[in-house]
Amino acid sequence: MRRVIRPSRDSRNTKTGRAPNGKPYESVWDFPRPPMIESVEWRIRVRHADVAIVDAPRCLRVLETSQPPAYYVEPEFVDRTLLMGSDRTTSCEWKGVAEYVDVYAGSSVVRRGAWTYQNPTDRFASLSGCWAFYAQRFDECRVDDEQVTSNEGQFYGGWVTANVTGPFKGAPGTLHW
Repeated sequence: MRRVIRPSRDSRNTKTGRAPNGKPYESVWDFPRPPMIESVEWRIRVRHADVAIVDAPRCLRVLETSQPPAYYVEPEFVDRTLLMGSDRTTSCEWKGVAEYVDVYAGSSVVRRGAWTYQNPTDRFASLSGCWAFYAQRFDECRVDDEQVTSNEGQFYGGWVTANVTGPFKGAPGTLHW
């Protein structure tokens, strides 16, 4: 029998106040399930191999229990000439079918580095055509002026900033939290 370890309430980071980036602390364990979308006026940038892929003055964040936020940017802020379709799709019980693309930056290719929901569920209709990027696959992903880190693993595309606290789902042994 496989033992599933979940974080206890005592192990959850519950900092209060403001983080070094000036934003209030947020615990991923306070994010809702089902997830919610939040619009924020934060600058989002993605660079790889010295090529600017995204520069957006605002974005949508998807907040879901146990996961760092995923950031979605409108297509007008993405250099879509760098995107090439792939054969990968996944299905999210909340958002619908995601389509993945490879990102060509200079002589580098980031396989399945970004995804979009062209026809999301009604509840997530505002994500239609917006793009999200895996922070763990690109040289530089920023929220405002802060370089983000990613959650562990390759399944979730969350971006970890100084104000977002875990523990985070995605590392080995956390899939069934």
